[in-house]
Amino acid sequence: MMPVFQLEETLLFPPPQLARDDGLLAVGGDLSVERLLLAYSQGIFPWYSPGEPILWWAPDPRLVLFPDELKVSKRLARSIRQNKFQTTFNRSFREVITACSEIRAAGREGTWIDQEMITAYCRLHDLGHAHSVESWQDDKLVGGLYGVSIGKIFFGESMFSRVTDSSKVALAALVNKLESWGFTCIDCQVNTPHLISLGAREIPGEEFYHLLAENNPASAFQQNRKMNKPHL
Repeated sequence: MMPVFQLEETLLFPPPQLARDDGLLAVGGDLSVERLLLAYSQGIFPWYSPGEPILWWAPDPRLVLFPDELKVSKRLARSIRQNKFQTTFNRSFREVITACSEIRAAGREGTWIDQEMITAYCRLHDLGHAHSVESWQDDKLVGGLYGVSIGKIFFGESMFSRVTDSSKVALAALVNKLESWGFTCIDCQVNTPHLISLGAREIPGEEFYHLLAENNPASAFQQNRKMNKPHL
């Protein structure tokens, strides 16, 4: 088994290909904007439980969703067609990440989205690197997702749903937007049955890092600044 690297103050990560079989690469460091952007640009992300040091992961294989492979069920298609939810982009980022944290914490799986992480990703959002998609019903936030955009890859972090299909509608809206901008894929990080059911699939780490290297210019979200404006 490969060793786990201890990070120091220097902004430096070991190559993601050196991660252990379970995907764990390094421990320590911080959640500064600079370190987070460096991590994502290399396909590395933080994921840890409350009370643990920061753990950095680079799993192989990698779960990704290519925009043209999104699976839309008949029920989801009906929800979209009937405008059951209103979707917005970047209207309520803090509310979305907080809801993701609270709903996961209330469930059996627990949450890695502690206050330190909420603060860190809100900083990323303020600087135009982290983004949210919201689903609304009767002016209430009922679902959504958030993630980080670098180049033409969107790194999905978490999603939540208070009403059936609300998070899926948000995902469909995001996929539609990303596809129109020529994004390559959404990084879903690790395998879950829910994401597989929506069309995500695993690819070898080598293929993922190749996609990352090919699609890492200035963020396409920042090039399309109209997305940063709240709208219904």
